[in-house]
Amino acid sequence: MADLRFELVTPDRLVMADDVYMVVVPGTEGESGILAGHAPYMTTLRDGDIAVYRTQGAQPERIPVTGGFAEVSERGLTVLAESAGA
Repeated sequence: MADLRFELVTPDRLVMADDVYMVVVPGTEGESGILAGHAPYMTTLRDGDIAVYRTQGAQPERIPVTGGFAEVSERGLTVLAESAGA
């Protein structure tokens, strides 16, 4: 399976930009697991952790985020968060 292009951005900085296996985002309607090839999608974020799986079966890297939104397009997953990181 192809990798998912993932970018996490805050108003201050680019937190992460990488090709990953899967990302789970904390949407206001629930958590969403995003893989490469996902249909176009947009959700607002609730405060919580984004779980980044770099490879299939790997332990997730968790990044706390507050506010913002996530968008899946043909380019991949972009998360624009009010803040991210510890």
